[in-house]
Amino acid sequence: MINAGCADKDLAYFKAKMADFKGDVSLTVEWDDRGLYALQGPEAVKVMERLAPKYDFKAMGFGVAANMQVAGMDCFVARCGYTGEDGFEVFVPGKDAVGLWQLLCDQPEVMPSGLGARDTLRLEAGLCLYGHDIDDTTSPSEAGLTWTVGKARREAGATPFPGSERILREIADPKTQVKRVRTGLVPKGAPAREGAEITDLDGKVIGKVTSGAVSPILKHNISMGYFDKPFNKAGTEVLVKVRGKSSPAVVTKMPFVPTKYYKP
Repeated sequence: MINAGCADKDLAYFKAKMADFKGDVSLTVEWDDRGLYALQGPEAVKVMERLAPKYDFKAMGFGVAANMQVAGMDCFVARCGYTGEDGFEVFVPGKDAVGLWQLLCDQPEVMPSGLGARDTLRLEAGLCLYGHDIDDTTSPSEAGLTWTVGKARREAGATPFPGSERILREIADPKTQVKRVRTGLVPKGAPAREGAEITDLDGKVIGKVTSGAVSPILKHNISMGYFDKPFNKAGTEVLVKVRGKSSPAVVTKMPFVPTKYYKP
């Protein structure tokens, strides 16, 4: 499942690699005839158990996916989401997409919400938004995403992968190879949003905010961004410039709100 904003370059990359591959391989893009719904939150599993009673959701941990019948519709369901909560992403054939939407909305636990709600939740959970907190110049070590590089990829003699030379060098020696790190920030003044400069107490620029919002759960402003070392340490007092005015802020660990991913 590729990021929609990266679809053109990702598909071009796959096609270029396929052209170099001499074996029997083909690519089919299946997004024009599918619906996708993200059912998120502590009541999500109750809804899925009602609509897909034959499936054992107690054994389905976060990150696991399976084909199943959801109210008689052939769906591909993944226990995942981008909110920090337990939940599911449900892929449904296009012919059933409207029917499943209406069925989900009819459930007493379900309330429709849009990308604004998702964006606030993913920030509270400390999750990156592509094109804002990460892009194709950001390394996993900078973004705090080294967990995405499996152990087998790091072993001596492992097959190279895109960006592996830089990525493995930074993982092996983060102290000297990684100069900036993504971390959290709690501004004390106005909300510090994308592009706001972060400075030390003497006014020297040491970083930049990449995402920011008011947290409905915490009832105060939160942001994330990239900090030059060693200013990324939790508890460091800094300043953040919003509309030309510097306000105090404190570096903090993420997630801002504890995640609730289900693990059996």
